[in-house]
Amino acid sequence: MAELSHLYQEILLEHNSKPRNFRKLEHPNHSADGYNPLCGDRINLYLDIKDGVVADVGFQGSGCAISRAASSLMTQSIKGKTVAEAEQLFREYRRMLTQPGADVDGELLGDLEFLAGVAAFPTRIKCAILSWHTLQAALEGKETATTE
Repeated sequence: MAELSHLYQEILLEHNSKPRNFRKLEHPNHSADGYNPLCGDRINLYLDIKDGVVADVGFQGSGCAISRAASSLMTQSIKGKTVAEAEQLFREYRRMLTQPGADVDGELLGDLEFLAGVAAFPTRIKCAILSWHTLQAALEGKETATTE
């Protein structure tokens, strides 16, 4: 268990210090801004969806290490997926965070499963899920999302 906790910390620190897809897309066809009033996290999410597939994704913003790392991992996990697959991933990820101990599909979640430890800190779940709510808003054509 200590090894898993250490691995969680390493992945969190790596994605916080060197977030993947941390950039604004030149011509996104979907975008939304997310805000977590609990700790002040902010994210701007940009998507290029072609033929129902997330062809490219980028994000910018500021926030805590969990928020940045979760956003980085999210962008990696949805790139190249269909919108339906991204939505399925969101549902499984949310279940992992909000139903600790639930039997989740680790194969589907991939590296996102490393964030399961966030569930032990209920006040930090909103940090880990902000990017996903922002994704959902962007896909629905909404301009903003919050974790209130």
